[in-house]
Amino acid sequence: MSDSDALRAEIDALRAELDETNQGVLALYAELDNQAEQLRQASELKSRFLSYMSHEFRTPLGSILSMTRLLTDGLDGQLNVEQHKQVDFIAGAARELSDMVDDLLDLAKIEAGRITISPEWFELMDLFSALRGMFRPIVESSQTDLIFEEPRDMPRLYTDDKKLAQILRNYISNALKFTPRGEVRVSASLEGGDRVRFSVKDTGIGIPAELHDVLFDDFTQVDSPLQKRVRGTGLGLSLCRQFAHLLGGEVGMTSRIGKGSTFHVVLPLTLAVAEVADAGE
Repeated sequence: MSDSDALRAEIDALRAELDETNQGVLALYAELDNQAEQLRQASELKSRFLSYMSHEFRTPLGSILSMTRLLTDGLDGQLNVEQHKQVDFIAGAARELSDMVDDLLDLAKIEAGRITISPEWFELMDLFSALRGMFRPIVESSQTDLIFEEPRDMPRLYTDDKKLAQILRNYISNALKFTPRGEVRVSASLEGGDRVRFSVKDTGIGIPAELHDVLFDDFTQVDSPLQKRVRGTGLGLSLCRQFAHLLGGEVGMTSRIGKGSTFHVVLPLTLAVAEVADAGE
């Protein structure tokens, strides 16, 4: 065999090997595409299931809460002390379940890309006043003070006040749950001229250092004697992070065992129009 024939045979062998490799790569891509489609379908089914389940639970839970209000108001006769305790227990359990359902429904909407961002101009003091009124019944029956610091020189904000309120509600609710006695302090301050930092600081039990990096992940909960008495989905802080991202911001926390915790969210004073459009896609 001449040198040219040998070279041609070597080239043909390399070409055949390259063709075989290309076929393998194409098969791998096809398998990856197939797996990606299966994952997409599974994720869509999970989101649809969460949404359907949440909606189905809302109606009976609403009925239970309505009935407990009727019983508490004594429209069908006054309750004795023990009956009041039993009805209050039922109402409390129904509200906890309702909060869990709301978290699951929000998660389903976010994963399906169907969350709606509705920014508008508002005064921060109006938001703080609404939150103060919302938590007043809880604070009045506890040994923990809830303090809203008056924001100074704070301009009007343009963002989704309902999503912001939901973030702060989660922060405040957690702070109150894990602060048996002491105080929870809510504040807001300008940061960098175009952003605002909201902080919720408590004097509670604190959070172990090993949980700091995963606390905002789905279904993460603090393992403590208090947690065993406080039910939840472990989705609240995860939703806070996702809502903050939708509003162009970020979340974070610092904590020391026995010294309390501080959770914050930093948002732009004015939500960009592009971010609103992206959230709806």
